[in-house]
Amino acid sequence: MDDAQPQMTWRRANDGAEVTLIMETSAGVCIRHIPDALPLPPDTDPGKGAELATHAAAATWGLPDFVFHPSMAEKGSGRRELGDRVVLTGRRGLIVQVKCRTVAPKSDEAERAWINKVVGKGMRQAKGTVRTLNLAAAQMVNGRDRTLSVAGDAFEWAVVLVLDHPRVPDATVPDWEPIGIPAITLTRRDWDFRFDQLRSTTAVVDYLFRAAAEPKGALGEEPLRYYELAAADAEAEPAVIDTDLVGQGGWQWSAPLLPQAPAGAEGTRAHLMTRIMLEDIATSPLPSSGTEQDRHVLLSDLDRLPVSARTEWGELLLDMLGDVQDVAQGSTKWRFRRMLDPDGTQQLITGCCTRSDGITREAFRSYIQLRHHEVSERTGLTDAATLGVLLTPRTSGSREWDTTCLRICGPSDLDDDELERYRGLWNRAPAPETRL
Repeated sequence: MDDAQPQMTWRRANDGAEVTLIMETSAGVCIRHIPDALPLPPDTDPGKGAELATHAAAATWGLPDFVFHPSMAEKGSGRRELGDRVVLTGRRGLIVQVKCRTVAPKSDEAERAWINKVVGKGMRQAKGTVRTLNLAAAQMVNGRDRTLSVAGDAFEWAVVLVLDHPRVPDATVPDWEPIGIPAITLTRRDWDFRFDQLRSTTAVVDYLFRAAAEPKGALGEEPLRYYELAAADAEAEPAVIDTDLVGQGGWQWSAPLLPQAPAGAEGTRAHLMTRIMLEDIATSPLPSSGTEQDRHVLLSDLDRLPVSARTEWGELLLDMLGDVQDVAQGSTKWRFRRMLDPDGTQQLITGCCTRSDGITREAFRSYIQLRHHEVSERTGLTDAATLGVLLTPRTSGSREWDTTCLRICGPSDLDDDELERYRGLWNRAPAPETRL
C-alpha cells in the first residue's frame, strides 16, 4: 500500500465467519482477511465463555501480565464485581465489560434495542467500577496469577464494551448516555482484530483511547476505522524534535503509530525479540527489594516500543548479540541502541555485552545512570524515566542469552566524581574492543 488514502469496501462470507476488507489505492488493491473471533471455550456458559475468550485474545496477542481478572468490592450489604476484565499498562487502564447474546436473534429492530439496552447498562457498570476504584484501591490478579494493588486515581481510564453477538444488524451504531469517561463499543471480532493486528497491549490501549475520541462507528466495522486512521498516520508530517537531547549522533526516527501491515507479518524472529524480552522480565524471579508493581512498570515501559520499530529493533539486537561474541580472549565488547520519546519523559536503552558478571553488570548500571543524568539535564525534567535492558550471550543451557533490567526514575543522584568517572568510561571514541 502507498500513503494515499485508500478506498475501502467490505465483503462478508456467507456464514459471517470471515470479513474481507478490500483497500483500493493508487498502487493497487490490498486485501486483508479478518477472521471470526476466537471460539468460546467448550462446556462453559456462553456469557462466562465470552469473558474468557476476550481475556485470552488480550493475553495471547498482548501480554497476560496486563490483563486482570475481575475483583470484588463491598457495596452496602452486598458485593460488586469490578469490571469483567481490566487492562492496565503504564498509566492507562481499560474497564472491559463483556455482553453476550445467549438467545437466538430476533428482528433487526429488536436486536438494536437489545444492544442499546445492554450497552447502556455496561457503561453504567464501568463508570461505577472507576468510581469504586477511586474511593479505595482493589487487589487484582493478572493473567499470571500475580496480585497488584490498583488505585483508580493512578490511571487514566477508558471503557470498552465488548459485544458477543451472532448477528449484529448492519449499520448498528450503539447509543448510550455520556459517562464522563472515554468509551467505545466493539464486537468480539473487533477486539481480537486489534490485538492480532498490533501484538502490543500498550499499542491497543492507546488506539482504543484514540478511537473513543472519534465519532461512534457501526458495530463490526472497527477495521475500517483502523485503516482510515492508519492511512492518516502514513500521510502525516513527522513532528520535529530536538535530536541533541540524546547527545551527539542522535537522529530522528518516525513511523506511523498504526502500521498498515499486521505486526510481525514478515514472519521473522526479529519481530519476536520484544515479546521474548517481555517474557524474560515477566518470568524471572524478582530481587528481594522488588515488587509486582515494579515488574508491571518494567513491562509497561518496554511495551512502549513502537510496533513499527520492533522488527528493525529486533534485527539489530540479533546482530549485536552475534557481534559482541567476536572478541579476543579476555576482552569485552558493548553495543547499545537508545530511544527517547518526543516529550523526553521516557528513554529506552537496549544493549548487548560479551559476558555477564559482576564487573559488566556494574558497568551497565553506570551507563544507564549516565545516560539518564544527561537526558534529564538537557530536558530539565525531574520526573523522566530510563529503562535499560541488557542481553548477554549464554554458552550452555536452553537459553541463548541472559536478560538484565535496570530502571531509573526521577532526578539523577550522581555526584561530580561519579560523573567524571562515567564520562571517562563511556563518552569517548569507541574502540574495536573495550577492555574492562
